[in-house]
Amino acid sequence: MDHVTKRFGNHTVLDDISLTVHRGEVIVVIGPSGCGKSTLLRCINALEKIQGGEIKLGNEKIEYGSKRLPSLRQKIGMVFQNYELFPHLTVLGNIQLAPVKVQKRNLAEVQAEAIGWLDRVGLEGRENSYPRELSGGQKQRVAIVRALCMHPEILLFDEVTAALDPEMVREVLDVMLALAAQGRTMLIVTHEMRFARAAADRILFLDGGKIMEDSDPETFFTHPQTERARRFLSTFQFDNIKKL
Repeated sequence: MDHVTKRFGNHTVLDDISLTVHRGEVIVVIGPSGCGKSTLLRCINALEKIQGGEIKLGNEKIEYGSKRLPSLRQKIGMVFQNYELFPHLTVLGNIQLAPVKVQKRNLAEVQAEAIGWLDRVGLEGRENSYPRELSGGQKQRVAIVRALCMHPEILLFDEVTAALDPEMVREVLDVMLALAAQGRTMLIVTHEMRFARAAADRILFLDGGKIMEDSDPETFFTHPQTERARRFLSTFQFDNIKKL
């Protein structure tokens, strides 16, 4: 991202944002509600049109409405807060739809990969279930598997535990921690501070549409550099913000 600006009407949501994400890096984006975290992810995937700057994946420019956008989006996996599963399709149907229809991959190959991933995230035997038969945590794990089966170069997670009951949060975070340990390139928006400290290579702290801090987790959580970050962190129980 190079000097990216995003406005909704007269309101500037992202203000001259520059950011480089390296392959294999896990970046966790935190900050107060309304600071631009989710919009940042949506701009990377060109779900929102930017008003200034540019965004690139490798050497390819990501542009809202461009002819190259559909193929570029295949390289950018996004997991949303509310799952976005098709209710009329089974778990396997949801996962295999894009790899088979968009990427034109072999159905049997995709199904075998999907079932393998479902086993790894604790959903063995649920491939023929419908979303209505799953808990929120199970639906979110299906959404993660769906993104992984597209073989993306980067994964974007937008507040994926925000809609979950507290007991379901850990099962989703465990999957994301395992992906981080595999060296996946990930950009994660979350309010889960313990998870942020455990999973991140870098913490981005946003406020007012700007990156206020960009540092390693230990530095951010123990010695934040700005008064705004110190005030933000003071709202959390620091005794609980330890390595998972």
